[in-house]
Amino acid sequence: MKKKEYEKELRKLQAEMCLLQDWVKKEGKRVIIVFEGRDTAGKGGTIRALTERVNPRVFRLVALPAPSDREKTQMYIQRYFSHFPAAGEVVIFDRSWYNRAGIEHVLGFCTKAEYESFLELCPSFEKQIVRNGIHLIKFWLEVGQDEQERRMNARIHDPLRRWKLSTMDLQSYPKWYAYSKARDRMFEATDTPDAPWWVLRSDDKEKARLNCMAHILSIVPYKRVAYPKIVLPKRSKKKRYDDQSTLSGRRFVPESY
Repeated sequence: MKKKEYEKELRKLQAEMCLLQDWVKKEGKRVIIVFEGRDTAGKGGTIRALTERVNPRVFRLVALPAPSDREKTQMYIQRYFSHFPAAGEVVIFDRSWYNRAGIEHVLGFCTKAEYESFLELCPSFEKQIVRNGIHLIKFWLEVGQDEQERRMNARIHDPLRRWKLSTMDLQSYPKWYAYSKARDRMFEATDTPDAPWWVLRSDDKEKARLNCMAHILSIVPYKRVAYPKIVLPKRSKKKRYDDQSTLSGRRFVPESY
């Protein structure tokens, strides 16, 4: 897509996302959006496009680090519960409980028994989420081998992207087919009518962002919220105060631009 076309469509979708936000807040709805996918698939950029124009108090982003020693002793799913939405909130998980079906399984951070137990119990857990009235949307971002290699090299050589590259990424990179098998097994076990997976092609980042946002807007049954006309009140001119001269002598940021 040409840049102008992309920005025009993005603005339209972001404006519509603000309407969805108003509906969620007014009606006290609860939404969970899960983003999973291969390394460099574009989860971060898609989430940024989705949340750029909305209220972070309504759209909350959750990106949990590796579990602490204490969390390792808890029930696996327990660390995610405290981040679930209350009324009027949309919670976005940048990676989620599905770590167990992906990186933990492929890199051996969990036992085979823990992995099999997760795949068995996850559908019933998600069924309870949905039956509790939460809208659960799960995205898997799928990037091709060649495009992943290009993006990995960009992270290595571009100082603005190098922070995105972790030792875990380098350990995962050679295991493409192991991740493919884990993905397919995860789909077989957890792609259910209650909580289906939506696969998002992401070789073209811009199109992926637009398609993701358009899809969310198409499956969440939001309605335009009517608000009274807003009129900006006049400022009071009583007790006028020279608020600019009082700043004289204060430290100002140098105007380098």
